[in-house]
Amino acid sequence: MSEQHLADPTRPSSGRADACVRAPLNSTPTGAGARPADPADPDPLMQAVMSHSSPADAPVVREPLHAPVAHLIRGGVVEGIHYGSVVVLSADGTVRFQLGDIEAAFYPRSALKPLQAVAMLRAGLPLDGELLSLAAASHSGEERHLAGTRRILGLAGLAEDDLRNVPDMPYDPVVRDAWVRADRLPSRLAQNCSGKHAAMLWTARLNGWSLDDYLDPAHPLQQAVAATVEELTGQRVARVTVDGCGAPLFSVSLHGLARALARITSAAPGTPEARVADAMREHAEMASGTRRDVAALMRAVPGLLAKDGFEGVQVAALPDGTAVAVKIADGANRARIPVAAAALARAGVDPGLLTEFAGEPLLGGGEPVGSVRPVRALDPESLTACA
Repeated sequence: MSEQHLADPTRPSSGRADACVRAPLNSTPTGAGARPADPADPDPLMQAVMSHSSPADAPVVREPLHAPVAHLIRGGVVEGIHYGSVVVLSADGTVRFQLGDIEAAFYPRSALKPLQAVAMLRAGLPLDGELLSLAAASHSGEERHLAGTRRILGLAGLAEDDLRNVPDMPYDPVVRDAWVRADRLPSRLAQNCSGKHAAMLWTARLNGWSLDDYLDPAHPLQQAVAATVEELTGQRVARVTVDGCGAPLFSVSLHGLARALARITSAAPGTPEARVADAMREHAEMASGTRRDVAALMRAVPGLLAKDGFEGVQVAALPDGTAVAVKIADGANRARIPVAAAALARAGVDPGLLTEFAGEPLLGGGEPVGSVRPVRALDPESLTACA
C-alpha cells in the first residue's frame, strides 16, 4: 500500500482543536526537564572566554525542554517521534512562533560558520565570492573545495601542513567512496571545515598573530570570533568547548542563532555581514556541495541564506530578516530539513517552493509506506484554521 493511501494519525480530519494549539511566545520552560547543568561538571575552556562575558547575560545551561517536532509514520501508525525545538522570527525580530525550548544554551555546531566568517572579514580577511563562501562552508570534499582551500592557503603564503583541523575523509558519500577506491587517506584538506581553517590562518597572518595556536580560545582571532558571536546573537556566550574540527565552539540559544542570521541577511550592502550572505547565496555549492540539501534549499527559495550543523541543526533567513532555526534533539538528519521547511512555510515562504524538502519516503518492501512528517503545530494551514 502506498503512502498516499495511509491515514496520518497525527492529523485528525476535524482538525480545528488540534490546529489551534499554539506554542506560547517567550515562555520559560519549567518542570523536571529544565534542570540546571551539574555544577560538578565545569568546562575547563570556559576560563578562556572573554573577561566581559557574564553568565547573567548568557542563555541558561540546562537540559532543554524539547517538544515533538516530527513523527515517523509507518502504515498509518506513529512509529517514532523526533523531539526538538523550533523558532520563527518575523522581520522585525519578534518571535512569531516557537516550539520546544528556544532559550536554553546549546551548541549550533557548523551553523555558526557564517558568524565566524563575519568576524574574519571584520579582522581584515580580503575574501569575497566563492572563496568567502568556502570560508563559511561545511563542504562535501569535492575537488573544487580542495582546490579552493589550497587557493586560500596560497594567498596567505601557507600550506596544508599549517592547518590544524583534524584529518578526515570527504563528507559526501559519493566523493568518499571514490576517495576510498583510489586508496586516498584522510586529509586536512578533505575535512569539511578546511576552508574555514585556511581563512582563519590567513586572518591571523594578516594581523600578525601567531599561527600555531590559532585554535586556542584565548587567541586574538578566537576572541574576535567570540565578540562577533555575542554581538550578532545579542547574548553572552554560555560555554566554550571544542568542535569536531578542533575550533572553539560557542554555546548560545536557538533564539540567538536565528537572530544572528537575520542580522546577517538584513545587513546593509557592503558590510561584512552582507558580503557573507551574498557569497553563500551566490555560491551555495561552495558552502556545502553538489548533492547537499542545504544548497538545494537556497536555490529553491529566492534570497534565502541557509546553514546546517551536525546534531540536527538548521538555520535559515531571508533578506528582510525573517528567520527560522531548528534543533533536532537526537541529532537525526532525516528530520532536520522537513522540519526546517515546515518552519519556513510557517514564516510565510510559499509552500510550493518547499515540496522537495518534505522528506524522503519511508520504504517497506521497496515501496513507500510512510515518511517523517512535521507535527501539526508546524503546519501553516493551522493559521487559517484558527482565523
